[in-house]
Amino acid sequence: MPAAVVAGGSVAGLATALALSGIGYDVQVLERAAPPPEGPLDAAADGWRRPTVPQSGHSHTLTSLGVRVLRERAPRVLAAAAAAGAHTLDLTAALPGDATDGAREPGDEELVALGVRRAVLELVLYRAVRELPGVTVRHGTAVGGLELDPAGRRVLAVVTTDGERVPADVVVDATGRQTLSRTWLRIAGVPVAEDRSSPSGLSGCTRFYLLNGAGRPGPLGRGNAAGGIWDHYAGVLHPGDGGTFSIALATLPGDRATAELRRPAGFTAVARATPGLTDWLAEGVAEPISPVHAITSPPNLLRGVATTGQRPVAGLFPVGDAACVTNPLFGRGLSLALDHAFRLADVLAARPEVDIAQRRAVARMTEELFLPWYEQSVASDRARIAHWRAAVNGASPPPAPPAADGMPTFEEVSFAARHDGLVWRGLTRMLMTLATPGQVLGDDKFTARVRQATGAGAGRPRPQHGAPGRADLLRLLTEARRAAV
Repeated sequence: MPAAVVAGGSVAGLATALALSGIGYDVQVLERAAPPPEGPLDAAADGWRRPTVPQSGHSHTLTSLGVRVLRERAPRVLAAAAAAGAHTLDLTAALPGDATDGAREPGDEELVALGVRRAVLELVLYRAVRELPGVTVRHGTAVGGLELDPAGRRVLAVVTTDGERVPADVVVDATGRQTLSRTWLRIAGVPVAEDRSSPSGLSGCTRFYLLNGAGRPGPLGRGNAAGGIWDHYAGVLHPGDGGTFSIALATLPGDRATAELRRPAGFTAVARATPGLTDWLAEGVAEPISPVHAITSPPNLLRGVATTGQRPVAGLFPVGDAACVTNPLFGRGLSLALDHAFRLADVLAARPEVDIAQRRAVARMTEELFLPWYEQSVASDRARIAHWRAAVNGASPPPAPPAADGMPTFEEVSFAARHDGLVWRGLTRMLMTLATPGQVLGDDKFTARVRQATGAGAGRPRPQHGAPGRADLLRLLTEARRAAV
């Protein structure tokens, strides 16, 4: 039986252990943190402190891609999440009532998301994986380096930070944004390919709440979320498991004038003033169940060690965030990590010989999966950062960047989706990670319908209104600070 070592026991590492176990690997997951709490799942998730995973305490969602992966690859995990209070969100409920093509269509069954907190989903996954025959999860153990063959072309073992040698045919780097395989390769004398990087321009705060009654206080305008991305900040709500929901507010990094968002009073004042969130925070509707968690997002990253640009080392594979990171506003990280883990197992099953050809096949698969989302995130973030910066500085908003190759702009697509069911479905499939931007925007019928909706006499895309402007937002924060004194 081939042996795999997975460095890192978060979502990507656990999903990879599950996937590799399914194709006959003996798997050891080496996780430097302590094990999660035992006991009832809800209480254990609430008490799980994750100093090594700072993003775990923030708003997350599982897009349609992630739901599809669990349905097809890990149905027991999905069932356990449902038993823990996670619920499936039918995105077609957000299809505009007067839109064309409004009747149910084949493929609509895929347009779902999962309302669940990350800690709950991860704990369900953890408990499923640790029970698998042939899988061992070791806590308090971290990989410090690799042992390669004399030519430096194949993995033979890992060496822990305590000096233990653990033989392995395959080593999976699931260390998240750190991507420690870069360090392991440098120590081993292997040149490391350069990363592709671009700023996400995002500093965020999240708070979790519990509804006092049944039912939704307000609509989910995006099917799986409420709120939006406005002209100088973002405010988004995601429903969770068991009557919970989270609200995330985001601004530009270094925007000191909005520092009061990190305090409960300032956070609440702005969230209540944000369209789509107001009803959820009305008096008596919900109670906060967490402090305000703050985090600055990392840049968008496509790691060189995961791509075809890396000098291949057979048996070494970064997965999830160790391969690619995109702006968390898009909510696709968990879903892509799940998909990547099972795609890796597919390649290893089709090419069981651990050699350079196998490594190159995985690198091609990784680029095919992540590159479209990295490029979309980079382009979107550049435009948003410029727009937000202009608003913060009191300048005129910059013109929208032209679309590539005559494709419709995102603003045009969003406008058309308000009236056209075909466009709405294409946009939703893209936002839910089921179809890449190129696949959606490159479809001739889709493009024609967007042009029809935005052509002469049909109206033009207009910016969203209703969220507090910059001056009003700062006034809200000032009033909240004074009231809290």
